[in-house]
Amino acid sequence: MENAKEMLEALRSEIDAADKDLLDAFIRRMEISSKIAECKKDGGIGVADPGRERHKMADITSSVDNNMRSYTQVLYSLLFELSRSYQEKINMEDSPLYCEIKAAIDANYTAFPSSARIACQGVEGAYSQIACEKLFKVPDIMYFASFENVFSAIEKGLCTYGLLPLENSTAGSVNKVYDLMMKYNFKIVRSVRLKVDHSLLACKGTDIKNIKEIYSHEQAIGQCGEFLKTLGDVKITYCENTAVAAKLVAESGRNDVAALSSHSCAELYGLSCLAPSVQDKGNNYTRFICISKGLEIYPGADKTSLMLTISHKPGSLYRVLSRFYALGINLIKLESRPIPDRDFEVMFYFDLETSIYSDEYAQLISEIGNLCEDFRYLGSYSELV
Repeated sequence: MENAKEMLEALRSEIDAADKDLLDAFIRRMEISSKIAECKKDGGIGVADPGRERHKMADITSSVDNNMRSYTQVLYSLLFELSRSYQEKINMEDSPLYCEIKAAIDANYTAFPSSARIACQGVEGAYSQIACEKLFKVPDIMYFASFENVFSAIEKGLCTYGLLPLENSTAGSVNKVYDLMMKYNFKIVRSVRLKVDHSLLACKGTDIKNIKEIYSHEQAIGQCGEFLKTLGDVKITYCENTAVAAKLVAESGRNDVAALSSHSCAELYGLSCLAPSVQDKGNNYTRFICISKGLEIYPGADKTSLMLTISHKPGSLYRVLSRFYALGINLIKLESRPIPDRDFEVMFYFDLETSIYSDEYAQLISEIGNLCEDFRYLGSYSELV
């Protein structure tokens, strides 16, 4: 045992010495990279040189044993990315996008507005209304039948903002909203996280044993699967919104139908609550985004959303992710969405956690266009929880 401990300490000392050599070599490599950056800048040469990187990677990996080849490839892929990032930082000029963002930051939006006209999908009693009232002190809400109509209302100037569900903690993302964010060039100005409690609502005098049909939104149905099994063989009818479902039940006058909706809809539509909080998980949250036609950035913004289209080549996504890592930017969400009318091509949705005032944020925004074929900046904002 003592011999093992002594050997371990000796090996750790060797590791420490190797780390010092490695660090010295890394610093020297980056210093040389900075000189290369200056040469490229003077010669009007772009930072990225894929051909040079491929040749160097092939040369390096061919000089090591097979059991170390994959590790060496990972190491040098990261070194190449760090070198590119450092060179681009040296040569960086503020991109038009960053200048636009900086102008929005400097526009003196001192606080998020307390009142505005907001477009929501559904009817009175919808979860979007509850989220809207959490975000705005005095909201003037206009309801629309579909998510696309919310976007159209903002496009036409009928409303200043729109509030839309983007993802649920148990049912996942609202894909239609992602698709519309790709279609419209709107910006996210704030987000809010809302705890969702679904109740089974029916006309007064209804016995739960007589329920033959359930109305609700598709995601609410998915969030209450275990409870629905207890009702036996009931028909499921999807609605545009949980509040719409409650309204339809109230208007039907039937005693064999019920709605999965918010408890507040019971009083609003004169219904009885047959069973409260019937979702499968107690920690059921939906994240809503507040969108606007123009870019607005408010103090405290620490989240940024992007959509990127990258080339269909090995390592393309890794190159983007490694840049986030190299800049110390935390990735909190990654979602892929098919691009309409383009077979087998996808756009990636990223949520990043980083201060808009940091140098790393400025560098990322100024460099991001060089990492992908196309990208959309969706806004920088804070989230109310």
